[in-house]
Amino acid sequence: MDVFYAHSTANPNRSDWQRLDEHLTAVGRRAADSAALFGAAEMGHAAGLLHDIGKYTQEFQRRIAGDALRVDHATRGAMLAVERYGPLGQLLAYAIAGHHAGLANGAEALERTALRDRLKGDGLPSLLDHWRTEISLPEKLPHPSKFKGCADRGMFQLAFLTRMLFSCLVDADYLDTEAFYDRIEGRVSRRDVPVPELMALRERLDEYLERFTSDTPVNEIRAEILRHVRGGADHDPGLFSLTVPTGGGKTLASLAFALDHAIRHGMRRVIFVIPFTSIVEQNAAVFRQALGEWGDAAVLEHHSAFVAAAPPKSEPDHYQAREKLRLAMENWDAPIVVTTAVQFFESLFAARPSQCRKLHNIAGSVVILDEAQVLPLKLLRPSVAAIDELARNYRCSVVLCTATQPALHAFDGGLTSVHELAPEPPELFRKLERVRVRHVGVWDDDELAAQMRSRDQVLCIVNNRRHARAVYEAMADLPGARHLSTLMCARHRSEILAEIRGMLERGEPCRLVATSLIEAGVDVSFPTVLRAEAGLDSIAQAAGRCNRNGEWPADDSEVLVFENANDDWAPPTELRQFAQAARATLRQYGNDPLAPQAIEAYFRELYWQKGDQQLDAANLLGLLRDSRPDSLPMETLAAKFRLIDSVQLPVIVPYGEDGEVDKLIESLRHVEKVGGVARKLQRYLVQLPQKAFDALVAAGAIQPVVPEKWGQQFMLLVNVDLYDQRSGLNPDNPAFVSAERLTW
Repeated sequence: MDVFYAHSTANPNRSDWQRLDEHLTAVGRRAADSAALFGAAEMGHAAGLLHDIGKYTQEFQRRIAGDALRVDHATRGAMLAVERYGPLGQLLAYAIAGHHAGLANGAEALERTALRDRLKGDGLPSLLDHWRTEISLPEKLPHPSKFKGCADRGMFQLAFLTRMLFSCLVDADYLDTEAFYDRIEGRVSRRDVPVPELMALRERLDEYLERFTSDTPVNEIRAEILRHVRGGADHDPGLFSLTVPTGGGKTLASLAFALDHAIRHGMRRVIFVIPFTSIVEQNAAVFRQALGEWGDAAVLEHHSAFVAAAPPKSEPDHYQAREKLRLAMENWDAPIVVTTAVQFFESLFAARPSQCRKLHNIAGSVVILDEAQVLPLKLLRPSVAAIDELARNYRCSVVLCTATQPALHAFDGGLTSVHELAPEPPELFRKLERVRVRHVGVWDDDELAAQMRSRDQVLCIVNNRRHARAVYEAMADLPGARHLSTLMCARHRSEILAEIRGMLERGEPCRLVATSLIEAGVDVSFPTVLRAEAGLDSIAQAAGRCNRNGEWPADDSEVLVFENANDDWAPPTELRQFAQAARATLRQYGNDPLAPQAIEAYFRELYWQKGDQQLDAANLLGLLRDSRPDSLPMETLAAKFRLIDSVQLPVIVPYGEDGEVDKLIESLRHVEKVGGVARKLQRYLVQLPQKAFDALVAAGAIQPVVPEKWGQQFMLLVNVDLYDQRSGLNPDNPAFVSAERLTW
């Protein structure tokens, strides 16, 4: 056998097949380029050269020629990595062995075979010596340059580095495979389309910001905030906070800072991390508008990941060649990425290639954590450790952007050396005080409905979707009654919000009921907000939807906090704890409950109540402390790090009369690479809990699109009667009866 191949085509004479040495060399080069940003180019290069070394076997070459064989081609490279490079090779072995099926645990099997057992090499085909003449491996590997260790997080850092190297390898492998088939089939790759430079984006943003005038006291303060925040862009990369009251212009100020800072320090992109899926599209639209003609090319939305089936346990290397291109994977290669906290943080602890592929592109980025206070307490310490590691060793600047700054320094392993970008936050809050907050006691549903009916313009925020639906139905006959729910697709929500803004601006009646999704950056302004008891941070965010632009006197604009009398809408235990801490803070800081000192007191109370152990409820940091390089619990970390306890699965809704969904669905029948279509379909998705999803599948209400081609990745709502134009997927369906409140 003279020539060894990595990928094949339908051509029987093999003249256009991809040579194995060319693939390994190209993947090594790409992986090295990606890993160079965090000082690990040599490790990335070695991983790329070794990842498919197991294809130098007679069995794999027969398989690629069409024989029905199962061949594990990934383990040989992992074994060679450990043999040649010792402890550093051990880290590479996780990535190489898992580059198709995903990262495994080092010592204990979970779903995947433990790496320790795979490295025994049982049952592997014989590796032919031809690789030695075609591939030149480095003799030794240096440690990542300028790596800053942390004494009590050593294994955490090694696991993080392993995942980053895995990302470099998976992305490089995918890109080279994609380039090969694009070349063979004469396609123009999306990656050949020019992407605007950050300098060009800043120029357009500056032009856009010049349109704003300081014509009101609020706009004058916003302009002052913008100037001061941009003045901090020269500061060395690291950890930042941007503590600005809601309505203070944080969104555009943070974008301006991020572009200035990235250009000043040679960083590559800006990543906005937003807590609610429902708001990703809105913020992305704001950025596109601000960036003018570059907006569409520069901004990538990534919120709802389509779920691809995992490789079968009997064949861990299932995804081969073209099959890799069928996965709805994203690699965040745009200048500006807008994503969700679930997508961002779960990816930082993930194990599957489809989730990890993008991670290396976080390195060298400005990361804006919008509404940073909503990180769930049960995962707060590992989340904070990840934030710190990005700033410490991956050339990231992370900005904690919120009106209610969490006290992330107030527990073991918390953040230190955080630089504030806003000008004198306490004074800002005093200047931008526009509402009064008071607790009004216990209201039953009749009283709540009466309060809604007694006002022409009012926003009511409750803690679960069933309660929101009940309140809406009680007032649906009133002029301007509207309902906003995560059971609506993003396009539907955007249209509802546009209607709401129009009614408010025209002074027409507008009575809106929503869950907490309305609280994260939605630019609406009501004279009165009714808020079911919640944490003080949620109350502050609700206040940001009240008198946002100073349209009314502060004394006439109220946020009325109520305890609900109906046990049917009782909040979960954790939310009751938040409400209890909020009541205590409201009693102590009754005259100024939204001031920074009140917010800090609230978070300190919460963290004290929980204790360090409950801030890492799954003991992820403990698992890592007790591990060694050869026993890293990579798969276990991914399984246990879940911001939302219940699995959420995407359903495509055929919403809208322009037929766009139908066109996208039809295109799925013809395209070979799914990424572009998946991006466009995001605005038509509704995420459902597993139980509701399964119920709709059993009823035949949702069905896979082109299952023979895409499997279960794309599920379409075919019973359109279940989608209500006022409230989205119909919660009267039994599948939705048990739906809990959405916290993310």
